[in-house]
Amino acid sequence: MLAVACQKATEHPFSGRFLKITHDGTYLCRRCGLALWNTHQQFSSHCGWPSFDDRNPDAIEEIPDADGLRTEILCARCHSHLGHVFHGEGFTDKNHRDCVNSVMLDFVPSLSVQDTEEVIVAGGCFWGVEYWLKQIPGVLLTECGYTGGQLEYPSYEDVCQSNTGHFEAVRVVYDKNITDASTIYQLFFETHDPSQAFGQGPDIGPQYKSAVFYYDEHQKNQATMLIEKLSQKGFKIATQLKPVEVFWPAEEYHQQYYDKLQKKPYCHIYTKRF
Repeated sequence: MLAVACQKATEHPFSGRFLKITHDGTYLCRRCGLALWNTHQQFSSHCGWPSFDDRNPDAIEEIPDADGLRTEILCARCHSHLGHVFHGEGFTDKNHRDCVNSVMLDFVPSLSVQDTEEVIVAGGCFWGVEYWLKQIPGVLLTECGYTGGQLEYPSYEDVCQSNTGHFEAVRVVYDKNITDASTIYQLFFETHDPSQAFGQGPDIGPQYKSAVFYYDEHQKNQATMLIEKLSQKGFKIATQLKPVEVFWPAEEYHQQYYDKLQKKPYCHIYTKRF
């Protein structure tokens, strides 16, 4: 993703996730969470990349491309490279095509969202953490993955060796007009044992430790305040606070695991603590 966002690379045609429109929703900037396009603006151009003939107001910036022939499109907020815009091709009545790299997008099933934020937390097996956090109103996307380690593109088998430094973690994207980081952190602390130092329940090992990976000082402060409240109640908190690192999505079979089984977590149980 960073190669595209910062170095203006281009993903291989027909390799992205968002070539087909499956249901109504919004495409967000993968880097900053701003709502850029929705599925009512998307069409099939058969060019190999997601295509849109319109865009959300003030979401996209255009600048001349370095090759002097094309026009580059950037996220108007974080200025990440998204792709290019073309006119006069006749694909739709608007004669406009935003040609976008899928890797620069998140998709959420909401047509009304305008802006989002995200948090990353780890608290044992990521299946259970994801199950609970996706229940919060305003949470639009959850994704299991690995973060905090040294190995690039880790697999589940790699992380299970307990020597890569990775945590099993969950990325949570939410509508900032509906919920906030503090609400998500609170449920996180109430659905795992933040006092267990080297795992969670029967899952023991460094990849199962409790941690909050914060994006900024505000997130760090929100987590710190909740830890202090728990400490005042007598809990000895083992949760680590760490600056965010590269998040590597886990394999598809790990995503929405308990939804697929239609079961509840076996080691993540809600316990009111606040």
